[in-house]
Amino acid sequence: MSKYRQLQKIFVDQIEITQYIGLDTSILFYNKLQESIAKPLKMILLYGKPGTGKSILINKIYHDLRDKEDIHIISTPIRNESEFIRTLYRFLVGDANEVPENLTYNQFIDICQSLKDEKHITVLLDEAQLYPSSMMEQIRLISDTRVIKFVVSLHKTEKEDLIAKEHFQSRIWETIELKNGTIHDTQMYIQKKLIQQNYFEIANMFDMGNCKLIHRFTKGNYREINKMMYTLFEIYDYYENHRPSKIAHKTVKKQFIEMAALKLGYIHA
Repeated sequence: MSKYRQLQKIFVDQIEITQYIGLDTSILFYNKLQESIAKPLKMILLYGKPGTGKSILINKIYHDLRDKEDIHIISTPIRNESEFIRTLYRFLVGDANEVPENLTYNQFIDICQSLKDEKHITVLLDEAQLYPSSMMEQIRLISDTRVIKFVVSLHKTEKEDLIAKEHFQSRIWETIELKNGTIHDTQMYIQKKLIQQNYFEIANMFDMGNCKLIHRFTKGNYREINKMMYTLFEIYDYYENHRPSKIAHKTVKKQFIEMAALKLGYIHA
């Protein structure tokens, strides 16, 4: 496999703790979420546009706190009401305990009420915009028992305000909005991803001028940065195999970044 194909793999979009990059803004969001979880809140709303790092943030929080706190994560929405309640029951009473046969939502609420003075857990819900309205209402009512604190992570869409007001209006005491990265974040993200895999010389090729251009095309969205970098190294791989004399080894060519932007539809010929 060529060097540039290996570099492409670094920027394949994936949610793995090893891929978490500590940037100025991401560290602020991490600290704010950790502080919010420590507060006696019923609900915490974490939202932002796709590609702002919500999923990797809550996975990082879960990974870091699971040995210290009674914290659990549901990464893929469970849209079946019965299975969702059964999952929460396992979190609450422990996996070793057998789930009561035909456990209902009302029975689960009663169990929560009976444990409110002795048990408190945190449940992280990723992609919460995919839950049906009826289940969002159940989540709201379960949070009222104060036995389960929910961190609700969802995409910022036109419905986001409606979801917050309709289901959690008086229950969300903390709201954290993740945003796209700055130009500095963009440069640090690219360089740290490369340095993480020991590509120090390649990382130094991405100077502030190159990163300003990449930021202009991607708006600092990490998913879009991954796509841009993947495509950029795809172009480098082509030139290495067909016209190696065109490759500059001290800096990234502006024309190659523009070619990647053109291929991705950020600009048009």
